[in-house]
Amino acid sequence: MSTGRLVGGTRRRVPAALLAGALISAVGVPAASARIGLPPDIAASYQLGGAYKPELGVGVVARDRTEQPSIGRYNICYVNGFQTQPGTRSWWKKRHPRLLLRKRSKLVVDSDWGEVLLDTSSRRKRKKIARIVGRWTVGCANKGYQAVEFDNLDSFTRSRNRLSMGNNSALAKKLVRTAHRLGLAAGQKNTAELGARGRTKIGFDFAVAEECQRYAECDRYLNVYGSAVIEIEYTDYSASYFTAACADHGAQISIIRRDRQLRTPSDPAYRYQEC
Repeated sequence: MSTGRLVGGTRRRVPAALLAGALISAVGVPAASARIGLPPDIAASYQLGGAYKPELGVGVVARDRTEQPSIGRYNICYVNGFQTQPGTRSWWKKRHPRLLLRKRSKLVVDSDWGEVLLDTSSRRKRKKIARIVGRWTVGCANKGYQAVEFDNLDSFTRSRNRLSMGNNSALAKKLVRTAHRLGLAAGQKNTAELGARGRTKIGFDFAVAEECQRYAECDRYLNVYGSAVIEIEYTDYSASYFTAACADHGAQISIIRRDRQLRTPSDPAYRYQEC
């Protein structure tokens, strides 16, 4: 991986007029030149388990929206756009109970992470969710991030047939539009089944693909986004997938191997490899 000096981490305030414009529906989005795309062939650090000094040679850093960006690097702001963030379920139940997905009055939960799915099934609900997530996206821009990734785009696959790809795609389009108006590049998180529609219909600029080598999906991202892909494989399955990915397309995109919980280096269980 090559590295370079990147502008990033400089705090900026979004003008009030732009903020308001980003949170309402309007026609058109800024040209791609208005935002900075994901740098190609730059080692990435995926820090959703907590912020820390990036690994040697890293030029792209992804952190949770509650964290500050890494100065001097290209920063991606993680936003949970389709499910509740851990620890926020009570906030959603108190403030926006009707935006939580239910089946026969019971909340639909992503059992792997204990996150409740957001209900994207109607235009009205999508609009309300987009306004909430839009405020978080404004926060990313104000902190100085260059890009945002909206996680759990694939929540419809865990919805017990209550949601569709079309429902989530419609919300994603609103979220991407807000990001673009704020000058942020927008990343597609997983959901290889979107194909070219992720870029041509929704407007995503890059992709973050987890376990794509393990599930033979990497070409589906590379064919759409080229070098604008970050691939993440994990240590709780065979290292052969990571090795194969590096050999096949490691010269084209950033590929890293992490511990599943994305721990910080102070934790003995922390793991990080890149190629």
